Amino acid sequence: MMANLQQAPFDEMLIREYLLDNPDFFNRYPELLVAMRIPHAERGAVSLVERRQELLRQRVSQLEEEITSLMNIATHNERIFKFNTELSFKMLASQDLGELRLVLSEGLKTEFGFSHVRLITVHDIDSELANIWRHRVHSGYYFGRLTQSESKRLFGSEVGSVALTKLSDENGQVIFAIASKDPTHFHPDMDSLLFSQLRRLLDHMLPQL
Repeated sequence: MMANLQQAPFDEMLIREYLLDNPDFFNRYPELLVAMRIPHAERGAVSLVERRQELLRQRVSQLEEEITSLMNIATHNERIFKFNTELSFKMLASQDLGELRLVLSEGLKTEFGFSHVRLITVHDIDSELANIWRHRVHSGYYFGRLTQSESKRLFGSEVGSVALTKLSDENGQVIFAIASKDPTHFHPDMDSLLFSQLRRLLDHMLPQL
């Protein structure tokens, strides 16, 4: 019978569940912590205690990296918030459309290094712009790259990547367009919070200018 027991395979999941349900198991049998050896890629074999310490160090290191990443994101978001607040007040103080365009363009170019910032009115007689209006911003936003022809029509030259949105119908067919020299700066998966906030402010202001 002992031979049969020795040959019978252990159910690893049962052992795992038992140890999870009895976290004090090794407190009752501390000699096992030292006696058990675990294969290690660099050190051959280590005790269970050593392996646990190594895993804890790795987890601490991982948590430190995650905290650093979260702090960097928080710092970036705080910078964006402060910039957006300051830019919004400057835009609200604009006396006419020309000043508004200048404040918007200089603010975004200075803060983010964008190559172009434009408010473009689309006329149906302009087939190129009309196509961009219908096909690029039909869903409200477009982030990514343009064809060479589209880039030149919107910005007068080739650009890397763009962020496009159309303003509300109260303003007619107007495209708010930003371009970057970096082909990867604007992409479909990016966050649109800052862009959408600026669009809402423009929707509010343009009818009054």
